[in-house]
Amino acid sequence: MQSAFSIRPVRPADIPLINDWARREGFAPGTGDINIYRQTDRQGIWAGCLDDTPIGCIAGIRYNHAYGFIGLYIVRPDHRGRGYGVRLWREALAHLQDVSCIGLEAAENRVDDYANWGFQPASTTTRWQLEIDSLVERLPASTPPEGLRLIHGDDIPEATIQLYDADRELSPRPHFLSDWLHHPAGEVTALLDGTQRCHGFARIRPCLLQSQAGWRIGPLLADSAELAELLILDLLKARQGLVIIDSPGGNALASPLLNTLGFRPAGRTLRMYRGVMPSRQLNQVYGLACLELG
Repeated sequence: MQSAFSIRPVRPADIPLINDWARREGFAPGTGDINIYRQTDRQGIWAGCLDDTPIGCIAGIRYNHAYGFIGLYIVRPDHRGRGYGVRLWREALAHLQDVSCIGLEAAENRVDDYANWGFQPASTTTRWQLEIDSLVERLPASTPPEGLRLIHGDDIPEATIQLYDADRELSPRPHFLSDWLHHPAGEVTALLDGTQRCHGFARIRPCLLQSQAGWRIGPLLADSAELAELLILDLLKARQGLVIIDSPGGNALASPLLNTLGFRPAGRTLRMYRGVMPSRQLNQVYGLACLELG
């Protein structure tokens, strides 16, 4: 008897399974990421099921009427080639049908597929990685320039970070960012001046790599490469293991900075958009929050 395929919203009980799928695919999911996606858009993540057993998933996150993002697109390998992925894909597109611009990150072998659905290439996203076990003792001190100070955790004024982020990212993301900043996994650091104006902020969190645990830095936004470096060095203190950062191609300063710090390219995807192409530059974005949510 043939099993019936259905699509439903992701449930909390599905998250460990989806995390494992994402780990196996090399997505390197961070601790708590998927639940934060669910809070950003409560209708924006679905599971594809055979007789209510999940065999695939997709996220189609609506930030607002102007911008949405598709990611976390996975079908279990033993169920591929049967049309289940296309049905999940159509579900996400239908959810975002009235959004002016939809973004995604495409693996190199999927670019033509997405182009057939009207997505246009924008820039290359590079994944960088650094093994810091042997580097901790020789990392330079992270001392802010005069007039700036490093603030951590709950001492960071959220409204200041929200304003800074909204002026530099493609779309304001208040609900997502609030959950991201206050999630107990990982650490957030920010650079503020004497008037409480933000000049950069970043978050590091544990993540699941294919063969080990590691760390992901993102988002990472700063006024300059020098301040981005300061934030990275501050987050690397007392860490061990592999650290990854996904940098957007729209920031020409990101690659030279990460090379200088010893990061090495570990993979590339292509950022693609459908609809009204974004006009905002990402030249102060050095690390994306996550490839699954833009």
